[in-house]
Amino acid sequence: MDVRLISDDRDLYKLCREVLSETRGGYCDLYTLAAHEAGGHTDADISLWDYYPDMPLPDCIAESPSKHLFLVQRKDLACFHEQTGAVEAHILLKPVTRATLGAFLGLAVATCEHRLSTDISLRADRDDILQCFIQANLRLQEYDQDRTTFLARAVHDFRAPLTALSGYCGLLLSEPLGPLTENQREVLRRMQHSAKRLSRMAGAMFQLSVGRHVKRRPDLQRGDLRECLEQALHEITPFADDKSIAITADLAPSELPLFFEAGQIEQVLINILDNACKFTPKAGVIEVRGYPFFWERRESRPTLPSSAERRFNDRQEPNAYRIDVRDSGNSIPAENLDHIFEEYTSYSGGRDRSGGGLGLAISRMIVNQHDGKIWAENTEFGPLFSIVLPIYRSESVRALEHVQQQTA
Repeated sequence: MDVRLISDDRDLYKLCREVLSETRGGYCDLYTLAAHEAGGHTDADISLWDYYPDMPLPDCIAESPSKHLFLVQRKDLACFHEQTGAVEAHILLKPVTRATLGAFLGLAVATCEHRLSTDISLRADRDDILQCFIQANLRLQEYDQDRTTFLARAVHDFRAPLTALSGYCGLLLSEPLGPLTENQREVLRRMQHSAKRLSRMAGAMFQLSVGRHVKRRPDLQRGDLRECLEQALHEITPFADDKSIAITADLAPSELPLFFEAGQIEQVLINILDNACKFTPKAGVIEVRGYPFFWERRESRPTLPSSAERRFNDRQEPNAYRIDVRDSGNSIPAENLDHIFEEYTSYSGGRDRSGGGLGLAISRMIVNQHDGKIWAENTEFGPLFSIVLPIYRSESVRALEHVQQQTA
């Protein structure tokens, strides 16, 4: 089945590819076209239009509206309806969420696969009902954007007093206002740590709220992942100590340089380690391991083969760096392995790994911005969270360093 994306947005193409891989098991072929080329290609089973005002649209969209999905900015809705006239279009508001895109693409693919010759009256009734659902969904998307905007503003205001609270704790700990007893210092340290943690959570909520509206590329700099891990462990150690959790870390060096935004990757490691501490039982174990890795980008969930040494000899040299965080907590239900990274979602049960979808959702967003991959799986030794970051080759490194020099 052919799915056509009319857009030059690389991030949108990546999102569509991931959604199709998850919903249809990779049975759809996705390709892109520029807007001026799309009119001559009408043979696609499904077309996804990244709409902008006065975008050239072919007349055939009115003949089979179920084969076309339109991504439209809310402010451009009036222009879109004026341009398309009375066409009953399937509209998704930009920036589109993964869940919404998955639902609509899944429906479009299923409709295309099961398009049968049914009774005309039944088909008309079905289409009327479907159109009602589409209009209701559009209104829900508008409400969701309003809610997201309100949440972003509220969280932004929420961070200021937390920052002030953390600063006052630091001021008292430095003792310019008088000496403190050891018990007082310990209480202040815990207060400051909790305030910083709340501030990080507020920052994560803010990023999730505005991240879909603001396209952000990470500030890639040559860095050392071991320094990021050390900082993350420093943040997590108090929680691990409270539960007597042993944390071991072993990051193998990479022969090629790694480029990433240190603060962002540090946040990812903190989120994953915090999640692991939360669900590891008392006196449990958390293992962190990093190593160069060959990443086949077409695989939805990269895994090591049963004989890693033999496979590495047969395949290309490592093109990525992988970090595995395994804990000794309970297994994650198989049906929820992919959903725990979704925004503000969680599965029911007493041991909810998603934590409301904050830490893991923000981690996925950051890793995706770095053109990497993050996923979870169950092993015989406990749940495993893995991150893969691409390694840049010599020509890419020179290009990056040139850009950094130009912007310095």
